[in-house]
Amino acid sequence: MTTEGINPTSRRGLARRLTVQALYQWLVNESSPDTLIKEFREQADGLGRADPEYFSELLRGTVQEAAPLTTAIVPYIDRPLNQLDPVEYAVLLMGAYELSYRLDVPWRVVVNEAVNLTKVFGAEDGYKFVNGVLDKIAHDVRKVEIAAN
Repeated sequence: MTTEGINPTSRRGLARRLTVQALYQWLVNESSPDTLIKEFREQADGLGRADPEYFSELLRGTVQEAAPLTTAIVPYIDRPLNQLDPVEYAVLLMGAYELSYRLDVPWRVVVNEAVNLTKVFGAEDGYKFVNGVLDKIAHDVRKVEIAAN
């Protein structure tokens, strides 16, 4: 698995990468977050240098808040939800979670990391779609932060 486009020294960046992989499995196989966390920790290299607490929080929080996060995403997508690529959907859910619940993470970091993850795991131009959607969500949920920049 490549980390191209993802800051390899960022423990949170690596946690995001693993979270997208776990969310993909959750979307496809409907595995529980606890099962996925256990599986990822038991893999040969485990979570590697990734921040295990951040990985667990992102995965559990995104799954727990999936319904309201999806509601937040739908107004900004240009196709029916069931036509979204699972990777793009996973990245959008995670990005929307971070924008909504992790106010300590700058909005530009959330969007940039999501774009990079989509470049690595998504369809060829999927990152443009993800960038547009998360940018619009950020302008709704982080108005004060964006206005201050």
